[in-house]
Amino acid sequence: MAEEQNRQRQFVSFTFYRVEPAWRRLRAEERAEGKHEFCGVVEEYAEKLIVLSYSTMGTRADCDFMLWRIGYELEPIQAMAAKLLATRLGHYLTTPHSYLAMTKHSIYLKGHTHEGQADARGRIVPGKHRFLFVYPFVKTRDWYRLPVEARQEMMNEHIRVGHKYPRVKLNTTYSFGLDDQEFVVAFETDYPADFLDLVMELRESEASRHTLRDTPIFTCVHGTINEVLNLLGG
Repeated sequence: MAEEQNRQRQFVSFTFYRVEPAWRRLRAEERAEGKHEFCGVVEEYAEKLIVLSYSTMGTRADCDFMLWRIGYELEPIQAMAAKLLATRLGHYLTTPHSYLAMTKHSIYLKGHTHEGQADARGRIVPGKHRFLFVYPFVKTRDWYRLPVEARQEMMNEHIRVGHKYPRVKLNTTYSFGLDDQEFVVAFETDYPADFLDLVMELRESEASRHTLRDTPIFTCVHGTINEVLNLLGG
C-alpha cells in the first residue's frame, strides 16, 4: 500500500530564471532563434510533465520568469532542466531561486475536502488561474513539539480563514529532506486583492506565531511560454 501511494505522489519543481543583460543586446534573429529553441524543449517535456509558465517581469527584481513542473518521476524534471540550459537562450540564463517538493496529503485535513484540493494520494491539478503566489515556508521547531491536538486546533482556525476566500486556491507541497525549506506553498487566483487580504488575516492567527520563515514571496503572472519569453525583451 505504501509503495502504491508513493507512486501516486508527485514531484513539484518551481524554477525561477533570470536572463542576463547581454541577451537583450543580441541581434533580433538570434533572440528569436533562442526563444524558439527554448519553447521547443518546453513543448517536448509537456508530454511527460505538467509544465506551466509564468512571468515575474515587473514583480521581482531578481528573476524574470518561472516554470512550474509537476510529475511522478524526478528524472524528467532534471533532464528538462539540463536541456533548457543547453539552448541558446539557456546560455544567458541563471537560476536565482529553485524549490523542489513533493505532494503529500495533510494530516490536518482528515475528513476535509473541497473542490480543487489535491486528493488523498497527493495529486495537484493546477487550475491555470491568471496569478500564482509562491513562497517557501518553514515552521519553528517548537511547533513540532506541541501536542497533535493543539496543532490541529490552530490549523482548524487556519482552515476557517481560508474558507473565507474561496477564489484563492492553495497548493501545499512538502520539502522535508529534499530542499532547504519544509514546504512550498502556491496560491492560484484571478483576484490578487483576495490573496492580500487572506495573508493579512492569517498573520493574526495563532498558528502564525510558529512561522520561522515565509520569504521570498513571488508574484507570478501566467502565460504561454511564448508570451512569457516575449516579455524578456526582443
